[in-house]
Amino acid sequence: MKITVRPAVEADRSALLALYGELNPDDAPLPQASEEAIWAAISRQQGRTVLVADADGSVAGTADCLVMPNLTRGGRAILFVENVVVASSFQRLGIGRQLMEAAIQLGEAAGCYKVQLLAADEAYVHSFYGACGFNARAHGFRHYIAAHAT
Repeated sequence: MKITVRPAVEADRSALLALYGELNPDDAPLPQASEEAIWAAISRQQGRTVLVADADGSVAGTADCLVMPNLTRGGRAILFVENVVVASSFQRLGIGRQLMEAAIQLGEAAGCYKVQLLAADEAYVHSFYGACGFNARAHGFRHYIAAHAT
């Protein structure tokens, strides 16, 4: 099986949504109009790259990357990684590692001084990121904002 990591395109949207369903199974599906509007906004966002791991024509995994300009560290940007997921049927094949390597390459190409992400608290997740060269260097904090009724 040949794995190619590349930027996602419009045709990958339904496969991405399926992967995100594995990542967050309790999320309600998005209405199609919302999917289209959100994808259009992501596609236009400068510094944003949604990576996909293509396994012989199937989207097997993804990582969403964002380069954030920065006024510290000599003006070198930061690459943030979010929504990393590999489809259950493709796990333990090195796909996650290839996605992380591609994210690091994006950061290097953009002149970033670091690649940063938050990880779930499960030990296997920490082991995975450690094996990819990431170090637990800080505590992460989150504040979830309640959904608004529309």
